[in-house]
Amino acid sequence: MNPVIELTGVSKHYGTNGTLVAALREVSLTVEAGTFTAVMGPSGSGKSTLLAVASGLDRPTSGTVRIDGIPLSGSEAALTKVRRERIGVVFQQYNLLPTLTVAQNVVLPVRLAGHRVDRERVTTVLRRLGVEDSADRRPVELSGGQQQRVAIARALVQRPAVILADEPTGALDSENAREVLVMLREAVRDEGQTVVMVTHDPVAASYADSVTFLRDGQVAGVLAAPTVEAVADRLAHLSDLAAVGR
Repeated sequence: MNPVIELTGVSKHYGTNGTLVAALREVSLTVEAGTFTAVMGPSGSGKSTLLAVASGLDRPTSGTVRIDGIPLSGSEAALTKVRRERIGVVFQQYNLLPTLTVAQNVVLPVRLAGHRVDRERVTTVLRRLGVEDSADRRPVELSGGQQQRVAIARALVQRPAVILADEPTGALDSENAREVLVMLREAVRDEGQTVVMVTHDPVAASYADSVTFLRDGQVAGVLAAPTVEAVADRLAHLSDLAAVGR
């Protein structure tokens, strides 16, 4: 066993005592290296907060978070260092810088971390994701599917300990979504990457090795070897429980 993400007793509260909202409640979760995990749950279940805390973009109110054995604590400078060197993030809206070319966007995290750019690695990643011919183009010249491929390339190029994907197919049509999911699956299978993906889509979740379900800020179960039907049934059950307040 080689845990890459370890959350232990993690809670996250927002607001003040009078309007305190518990987004996460005593969540303990371990993600092993070389696996593809989907995170699902009804609206307001804590999915986005979980990803924010796991990525170091937000700090838990209590509990501990470790990435590749390193605690996400201490100064903001220390957190930034861990994020740049060990975490790749893929957003729903791509977050590419419009003034930079595809190649420049992809190597930006490497440069910010002060590391040497491995040009062969960049070329290999761009080729595998089918955007090598677009290396000198700007994001505005690309389709949504191509932009998301560039965002995945940016996350992959430095070989981070974990890739955290926040609804990576939410802005794509079905064909581009399928291609992106295949690429994430291949990153796990062929490169031994670890991927954690927040999604609301049972089809997307079916590409993962397992699905962790959240409800009311707590882990509500894990489904191994998910199928579209099994994921949809479990999600519908959790949504029904949320609707009746149970």
